[in-house]
Amino acid sequence: MDSVALAARHVSITRGHTPALRHVSFEIAPGSVVGLIGPSGSGKTTLMRSIVGLQKITDGDIEVLGLAAGSAALRDRVGYMAQASSVYEDLTVRQNIAYFARILGYPQSEAERVIREVDLKPQAGQIVETLSGGQRARVSLAIALLGRPAVLVLDEPTVGLDPVLRQNLWELFRHLSESGVTLLVSSHVMDEASRCDQLMLLRAGRLIANDTVQNILAVTQTNDVESAFLQLVGKGSKNV
Repeated sequence: MDSVALAARHVSITRGHTPALRHVSFEIAPGSVVGLIGPSGSGKTTLMRSIVGLQKITDGDIEVLGLAAGSAALRDRVGYMAQASSVYEDLTVRQNIAYFARILGYPQSEAERVIREVDLKPQAGQIVETLSGGQRARVSLAIALLGRPAVLVLDEPTVGLDPVLRQNLWELFRHLSESGVTLLVSSHVMDEASRCDQLMLLRAGRLIANDTVQNILAVTQTNDVESAFLQLVGKGSKNV
């Protein structure tokens, strides 16, 4: 097994005349749960889109599983859950997932597998618009899980959910990582950081910290990630 699942080297992205990412570099080990934390507009979505090949990189490069981000060979090995819902609200859970499975060339059995994996079997025949927010999030996640990807890139998967639903999703993320899947999960909720193996803090397109939660707290001499983040911003630090 490769020792690095994701790697970015001096990645910069400019939209128009505005820098969205500035010289971002990092490595992520296989099977890790990595939190990409930062306020709105910090560059989280831009970075995630560049990892899955949907965003042109201005400078630098990103490798996913040893291949250039966006390579055709990664199509079945990387799952992406965008912040905006990608499901059809007038279809049932099963119809939605079966539809995307057919587009991707997977059999119905694969659709049934991911329905079970995200614990939606009781709601499989239910119209999506009647689901709770957490159940809808799991439908999008099920679609990202089609084909058993080795890397999952999840953009704000818990946004708008209550603490109980967020905890349920994080338990699923941990289960996936224990099976060898690498997860990059973005959030602006600082308390979700404690659930991650590695934490990357973004601000204004710069990676200001990249380490374990424990090490970040130790270096900043703080008791929580929000305080650490504020201290790092105040110091103008770019690395821990």
